[in-house]
Amino acid sequence: MSEERLQKILSRAGVASRRAAEVLIAEGHVTVNGKVVKELGTKVDASSADIRVDGRKIKRDVEKIYVMLNKPRRVLSAASDDRGRQTVVDLIDDVSEKIFPIGRLDYNTEGLLLLTNDGELANALMHPSFEVNKKYVAVIKGRVDEERLDRLRIGIKLDDGMTAPALVNVIALDDDSSTVEITIHEGRNRQVRRMFSAIGYNIKRLRRVSFAGLTLDNLKVGEHRRLNRRELDKLQRLTQ
Repeated sequence: MSEERLQKILSRAGVASRRAAEVLIAEGHVTVNGKVVKELGTKVDASSADIRVDGRKIKRDVEKIYVMLNKPRRVLSAASDDRGRQTVVDLIDDVSEKIFPIGRLDYNTEGLLLLTNDGELANALMHPSFEVNKKYVAVIKGRVDEERLDRLRIGIKLDDGMTAPALVNVIALDDDSSTVEITIHEGRNRQVRRMFSAIGYNIKRLRRVSFAGLTLDNLKVGEHRRLNRRELDKLQRLTQ
């Protein structure tokens, strides 16, 4: 078997997404044939090398798991937490393989989150070049103004640069709140909240209702299920 980049091997083995695998390597958690490897881009023959993460040998053949979770608020989008907070992985109690979230939802944001041990697919879905759509429903304090929303539709400058144009539709208006649907394809930290804050609005509740064309349907908050074949095929087509 030909040599491959170490982070790609770790990703395919379900250890973590490729990006997270790079962090593991750089921080010295990975050994190859007993030696710590910190250099990104190191190539290894996975068929013969003894590859370990924190002393545990990686599995060569791992069943690929794909889970959809309706994430509750106040749950961390991570595989573990050194402060003891509940994570999204803690909510998945019927999967024996190690899985991790594809991207993240903010601590106080709820809704659709995918988890997997397929690092290759996770990396592709998070890569900016594929422009994977993420649709949110935001409950905003106060009545929104279309002219201000137009700033989101054309792109708005945040402290980490301009955003791509967003699709924005007002679903409902009340005396003291507005319900707005917004679709973006970027994945910056707290991006939707920061976008609305930049035009003078505070979000009272934020929920992701769609990711890469997949929807929650009747999945209740806190519940999860495996993706079906049709949904998985859709994700794979998006990333080809």
